[in-house]
Amino acid sequence: MLIGEVARHSGVSPRMLRHYDALGLVRPTGRTVGGYREYCAEDVRRIFHVESLRSLGLSLKQIGRALEDPDFTPSALVSDLIRWTEDRLEREQELLERLRAVDASAPTGWQDVLRIVELMQGLGSTSAARRQQAVLARPVGVSVPAELLAGAVLAESDPNVAGALRWALARSGGDGVAALAAGVRSEDVEVRRRAVLAIAEMADASGATAVLADALGDPDATVRGHAALVLGRRGVTGAVPTLVGMVVEGSNDVEAAEVLGTLSQDPGCAERIMTALTGELAAPAADSATRIRLTQALVELSGTTAQQVLRQLAHDDDRAVALVASAFVTLLDERPPEDRGEEGLPP
Repeated sequence: MLIGEVARHSGVSPRMLRHYDALGLVRPTGRTVGGYREYCAEDVRRIFHVESLRSLGLSLKQIGRALEDPDFTPSALVSDLIRWTEDRLEREQELLERLRAVDASAPTGWQDVLRIVELMQGLGSTSAARRQQAVLARPVGVSVPAELLAGAVLAESDPNVAGALRWALARSGGDGVAALAAGVRSEDVEVRRRAVLAIAEMADASGATAVLADALGDPDATVRGHAALVLGRRGVTGAVPTLVGMVVEGSNDVEAAEVLGTLSQDPGCAERIMTALTGELAAPAADSATRIRLTQALVELSGTTAQQVLRQLAHDDDRAVALVASAFVTLLDERPPEDRGEEGLPP
């Protein structure tokens, strides 16, 4: 077959076939009387071999070695190709995300595009100071996609930069909660913590309560704690078990007790909280430090029941618990009845 016919059958252009010939990769077996290249069936088969290896990403030099060197083993080269391809895909994904971020900012001119690109470059810096500056130095009126800021929040480990990013995200005007929701479901516990902390600063945003409520079931105590504090302040009684657990464990127990006090203003919830706290006080595994924290939490609660329990604890067998409870009872007795939420409790 002449070169034109081979090109039609193989899909390889005559120009590329000549290039293969010049490299010695696929040389036609013969020549016509007029000097034209003439390919046999074996030559055509080799062309298909070359094209197959090219489809895997091999260079022409690597293909020539693979076809000519009987000792050439593909395993190492294929492993390298996999690594190179993964790196290329990662770069392509980064480019795609960058283009989507620019598109989401709805630029009206190239200056808007350049500002967004500059912000992305700043957020990608290895310097925490530069990342923070990129967020805080954003010109007024420049729209930044919530997705871009959310991605930066989930990836940021520096607490100062993270705080600036959460601040910017909460004020971006976009749907930051939706952008962070995937982070709440991440397998990486650090990402989940960052996501919940950011959503906590947007608690009034649409969908925030539902996402935080789901986070109450997270296996990580820190994630649950962030969610419970916000939900409790918003009056969500489903946060009570987590808040009581925080008091027991000594994790932000003062804040948790304050939120329990707020929730206890609802009589129905107050009974639930009292039952949980007194149950923990009576638990055989509760040590002295735990029972003291529970005693301190009782002071935050509204109503007479909590104060009655405190008076009982003032005579507790554990001297440390009894001393703490006695001190609180004394403080309560010094307050006017209207401030204690009681009317002449018996001593």
